[in-house]
Amino acid sequence: MQTRKKFIFLTFLASWLLLFFFGGDQLRRFAFFSGRKAEAPRSWPRWTDQSLLKSFAEPEELQRDGEPALLSPRERRAAWLSAYRSSRCRMETCFDLSRCERNGFKVFTYPQERGQPVSETYSKILSSIERSRYHTARPEEACLFILSIDTLDRDRLSEHYVRDLEEKIHSSPLWNGGRNHLIFNLYSGTWPSYGGELGFDPGHAILARASSDSRSFRPGFDVSIPLFPREHPQSGGERGWLQRGSVPPKKKFLLVFKGKRYLTGIGSGTRNALHHIHNGKDIISLTTCKHGKDWQKHKDTRCDKDNVDYERFDYQELLHNSTFCIVPRGRRLGSFRFLEALQAACIPVLLSDGWELPFAEAIDWGKAAVVGSERLLLQIPSAVRCIHPERVLAFQQQTQFLWDAYFSSVDKIVHTTLEIIKDRLNPHRSRSRLLWNALPGGLLVLPEFSTHLGDFPFYYLHHGYSPSKKFTAFIRAVSQAGSLSQPILRLIQAVSGSQHCAQIVVLWSCEKPPPPSGKWPQSSVPLTIIQGRRKLSDRFFPFGAIQTDAVLSLDEDTSLSTSEVDFAFSVWLSFPERIVGFPTQSHFWDAERGRWGCTSRWTNELSMVLTAAAFYHRYYHSLFTEYLPAGLRELADGLAACEDIVMNALVAAVTKLPPIKVTQRKQHKEGVARQAECGEGAAGTPPGPHPAAAGAGGAGGGRRLWQRQDCLNQLVNWFGYMPLVSSRLRLDPVLFKDQVSVLRKKYPSLEK
Repeated sequence: MQTRKKFIFLTFLASWLLLFFFGGDQLRRFAFFSGRKAEAPRSWPRWTDQSLLKSFAEPEELQRDGEPALLSPRERRAAWLSAYRSSRCRMETCFDLSRCERNGFKVFTYPQERGQPVSETYSKILSSIERSRYHTARPEEACLFILSIDTLDRDRLSEHYVRDLEEKIHSSPLWNGGRNHLIFNLYSGTWPSYGGELGFDPGHAILARASSDSRSFRPGFDVSIPLFPREHPQSGGERGWLQRGSVPPKKKFLLVFKGKRYLTGIGSGTRNALHHIHNGKDIISLTTCKHGKDWQKHKDTRCDKDNVDYERFDYQELLHNSTFCIVPRGRRLGSFRFLEALQAACIPVLLSDGWELPFAEAIDWGKAAVVGSERLLLQIPSAVRCIHPERVLAFQQQTQFLWDAYFSSVDKIVHTTLEIIKDRLNPHRSRSRLLWNALPGGLLVLPEFSTHLGDFPFYYLHHGYSPSKKFTAFIRAVSQAGSLSQPILRLIQAVSGSQHCAQIVVLWSCEKPPPPSGKWPQSSVPLTIIQGRRKLSDRFFPFGAIQTDAVLSLDEDTSLSTSEVDFAFSVWLSFPERIVGFPTQSHFWDAERGRWGCTSRWTNELSMVLTAAAFYHRYYHSLFTEYLPAGLRELADGLAACEDIVMNALVAAVTKLPPIKVTQRKQHKEGVARQAECGEGAAGTPPGPHPAAAGAGGAGGGRRLWQRQDCLNQLVNWFGYMPLVSSRLRLDPVLFKDQVSVLRKKYPSLEK
């Protein structure tokens, strides 16, 4: 027995030694002997692994062996680096900051060359820059330069492709290797790879491009912009489909997609697999093969059925009736459906690996979109089902905010691009991500004013801040006599009697110098005289003398009591983002003339509070002077009562809310109405003869009315929509006109 065991052991040992010596090469390939893994683990099966995908895909769907292999990410990165020598550009290395320090952030657009075609979309971009407050016609004072040559479409097969672009650009004396230049691009590369090639070396220029690949994107230097169609509006744009503050109804579908299915080439992998998640109930995924000239040559067994199902649903109805919308990559990383989903309040589910999302430097897309992976497509349905309804509502509301703030027009896309670049120049005075991602948005929050949330009127309620409990009375004096009239003396006394008044500032807009200090009435608060430039827009200039959050804007002939001032200020403390005041106007659409009109008649509806007697936040002075372009400020100076309309339109555009009217003494109503109707006093224009002496207003009142309406229509053209919001609200004190003792009322004098 022992002999047999020894024989078996020796035989096994001899066999093992023979195998080791003669088959050692093969054994060393195993990770067990070599001490390292034989091959890297794969995190997701390849589409060519038919054995792993038998239950998911048809054989025709799998990648064919004859198709050319796509470049690996490393190879694409190496090709890009070899093409563009400035791949490591940063603002500190490839941008001349000294040009911006000398003259501020000014943008110069190259003059148009005769005979050089420009696409409609690029014309809109150039127009947006020229309409902005940063535009300059002098290249020597510019911080940033924009080419007049169309660089949007760099697909060599496109009709808008500009040839010999590099030669044309480099011939300009301002090019300087691309330093301080901004190049816009929507389409780069061409069939079949659709890479990021521009066809020219951009040098040290900043690239603002759609479908940016994160591997070639230069963080902190380039800007990723959205892909938008040629029909995208110049300004304004359509509103989002979800009303502000409303809760959307429960939608029929959970997840939808309807679009092209690429049978071969780049972008076909994800779209060919979308049919796996379609269940025909709450998940609808429809594709069609009908695109391109030779689609029938590549059609597979699913094409006919897919094309029939594709026609059963309307694309817009799917957007309206779905909670989530799949946004897969196409031939390029970005697609038009991204903006379409945002507008429709359909939460985008992004399936485009490597896409640098638009304005990701400023926008927190984690609050408005679901960023998925192309490899994990089959997990998307279960992932979106797990999102809590409260978070779904927050996602939907954020899509509407982002659409309206940054994407609804070409103007907003271009201005957002410029503001992001401007923030890089002064990091210590730049907007935080909170300002970019909360109402009213980064474009309407000026870092030159402040970077502290408590200094703006929009964040008091949500962040626990509150405005100061004092106000500054700002009186505009336009009397031609050069002396103090009785109305302004009474006004100063009434305002200074308020316990909330911190100071009185008089803007002297007269030809003659103001009276000496001894002629002004004595008051319990400081009185400051400022010499104006005799422009109507001066009343909204951000004077350093105004130190309080609240500003009480007054005309010299306004008649108010201390009780009226105190009550109006108490109302404003509850609504610091709005205009709160006394005389009002309303706008209406004149169907016969096909234009907007306005009226001062006493009705139940209002949309403007005249700044002849109104409270508002001092930040709106900075926004009026620094945000609005020079053309609108000139419009306010040139037309009577236009500055009131501009300020109300600006505040309404920012807040999306109407102004608030407060009650006033009955004996003042008729007088204020006459002033507002003829433009005297309420408009801040120099008062003319008494209406009775001038034929009851006559032609002068009609001319001012026409000017107000002309101002309103020009504002609508600039905004791209009617920004004013109508209201039927008036706030009165508690127990106002109630049949109770006067001793129980806080403001009894308002009932006289």
